[in-house]
Amino acid sequence: MARIRVVTDSACDLSAEVAAAHGVTIVPLSIRFGDEEFVDGKDLTTEEFWARCKASPVLPETAAPSPGAFQEAFLAAANDGYDGVLSLSLSGGVSATFLAASTAANAVADRIEVRAIDSRSMTMSLGLMVLDVADLAAGGADLDALQARAEDLIPRTTVYGAVENLEHLEKGGRIGGARALLGSLLSIKPVVTLVDGAVAEESKQRTRGRSLQYLADKILDSPPLSRVAVAHGAATDIDSFLGLLKDVKSEHPLIVSQLGPVVGTHTGPGTIGVCMVTVD
Repeated sequence: MARIRVVTDSACDLSAEVAAAHGVTIVPLSIRFGDEEFVDGKDLTTEEFWARCKASPVLPETAAPSPGAFQEAFLAAANDGYDGVLSLSLSGGVSATFLAASTAANAVADRIEVRAIDSRSMTMSLGLMVLDVADLAAGGADLDALQARAEDLIPRTTVYGAVENLEHLEKGGRIGGARALLGSLLSIKPVVTLVDGAVAEESKQRTRGRSLQYLADKILDSPPLSRVAVAHGAATDIDSFLGLLKDVKSEHPLIVSQLGPVVGTHTGPGTIGVCMVTVD
């Protein structure tokens, strides 16, 4: 049986407790508010981030981990006697995180084999992929099997987000194909998704209620689901939204999590995202 460690980054929005329970190592990104910089999950909790986000006169920014941070995580696996590492990162279409992981993988090649994979996703859609691969790793799967599984999951994994407006996405330079929405920021409640790993417009809804029903329908009308999660950025209407999902069925229980600082920086307060992995 192979012993493979799964490594990801803090854009996955898995709690430290869930990650530890599945043997997953999380490499944190950094968050900046003006001249102040914080390490995600270490210097700044998700709750503290949203409190700052609502009170700060400047929008936060994010920074990818250094290759050295990934190198440290990979070497820790080698020192712990693991046979290899499967590293699954935040989409390379929105961050340099995957590049940092790939650079680190090459740097430690003489100590441990690392397969670095671009998830083409973010938040709990990345988190769901990580949990899936980690479960397989716990059963003794080798690197080839884990890499094949991760690559199979990527096209079956989707994320949709209802955001209050596009201010954070536009100022953070992550708006991608959603740029066409800018002319009507105040009159619509946009729904965004990821296309080829980059943020893109998915739908224009006229009210918050319609945007949330649209999200719920994405899950309710989907093909059979293996995994599903909801991530929200301090959304006051999260309970009402979850009520819309009472009939959702999937192979694994629905996970509800806070949208963390990495993705929350670019989507803003009030965002609700739905993340899904369809059955193989």
